[in-house]
Amino acid sequence: AICNSNLKFMNIVARWQGSAHDSTIFNNSAIRGKFERGEMGDSLLIGDSGYPIRPFLLTKLSIASTRAEQLYNESIIRTRNCIERSFGVYKRRFPILSVGININVSKVESVVVATAVLHNIAIDLNEIVPNISTEMENLINLSFFEQGAEAQNRRPNGANEITRNTLIRYFETM
Repeated sequence: AICNSNLKFMNIVARWQGSAHDSTIFNNSAIRGKFERGEMGDSLLIGDSGYPIRPFLLTKLSIASTRAEQLYNESIIRTRNCIERSFGVYKRRFPILSVGININVSKVESVVVATAVLHNIAIDLNEIVPNISTEMENLINLSFFEQGAEAQNRRPNGANEITRNTLIRYFETM
């Protein structure tokens, strides 16, 4: 999923099983093609260490040895927090997403997309996030971290590092 700073989902792909890694889903998504063709303008995506760096997809440096690199990593962590918070709010609104949906598997995609649309509408209407029991909160937290990031630590090539290096040079001026 892709979200904005208001925690609204801007893109969601729900046709893959939960065991599919996020980078596999992204690599097979229409939005990836749009970024590669330059259709997304100067927009950038932030990914975890399971994603390879690309000119439009930034990840944390595995080793930040300078102050500028530390600032870059901090900005990536803070920005990535939006998607983590978005999923937290989403799963609090729709706890069934954490505990399991007992419907035909062919209908799950429609339910996930529909709840994402309702989540966005709730944000537009400034709906508060509902309170939930501690037990449900624990279930949500467990399901959120089930997959985790598979650190793929691929060695990026120079072309894919241009955007990252530009941002690091910016942080050198601070």
